This record gives sequence, structure tokens and C-alpha cells, in this order.
Amino acid sequence: MTEQREPKLYTVAEARATVDLLRPLLLEIRTLRQEIAEHTAVLKTLTPDLRGNGHAADVSRREMRISRCVELIRARLSQIEALDIEVKDLETGLVDFYSLRDDRIVYLCWSIDEPTVAFWHDLDTGFLGRQPLDP
Repeated sequence: MTEQREPKLYTVAEARATVDLLRPLLLEIRTLRQEIAEHTAVLKTLTPDLRGNGHAADVSRREMRISRCVELIRARLSQIEALDIEVKDLETGLVDFYSLRDDRIVYLCWSIDEPTVAFWHDLDTGFLGRQPLDP
């Protein structure tokens, strides 16, 4: 049986310091997801007849690139998860850090478009339950 370990509890300062590491990883994931969407859209336009009519090399190249993008996304997500940070939404780059607040475990919440970690919420309330951190 696998022993489950307790996640790292971040202080606000530690979470804020981690933003500089997270931002490029999440931006890369966002870019890779956009690339996958673009290649997928092109592949959907190529009917089976077109795929065999001079487009096979392009199809193969796009499928290989999609596969590579998926591998890179998985690797970046593994890097983030190894830090005990939960990725909540890839599109918005929303992540949660476990933290201790008033003797209970909560999430510190940050989105890629925010300058720093400025919100928290209870484990069961999610993004809509976000509250500002004390100044």
C-alpha cells in the first residue's frame, strides 16, 4: 500500500516566491495547448482522401507535434505537482497552494494573470470563495 504524505504547507511569502517559477511553466503550458488546438483544427479539415492525397507528411508532422506538446505539458504539470501545488485550471493558469490559516488548512490562490498571490479560500469553496489576504 502506498503511504500518503502530507502536502507542503506554504506561507504567503513562500507562495509568492514560487510565482516566478510557476509563471513561465504555466505560460508554456498555455502556449502548448494553443498549438495543440491549432494543429487539431487543421487536422479536422483534412478528410481521409486529402490525407492520402499529398498531405500525409503534413498530417504525420502535425500528429507528432501534438504528441510532443502533450508530453511537454505532462512534464510541466509533474514539475508543478512535485512542489505540492495544485493546478486548478490550465486555461487561466489557476493554481492553489496548501497553507495554514487560523489553525486550519486552506488554499492560497493565484492565477497567472495576477501579479502575486493575493487571495485565499477554504478547501471546499473554490475560486468563487476567494478572499483577499490581509495586507
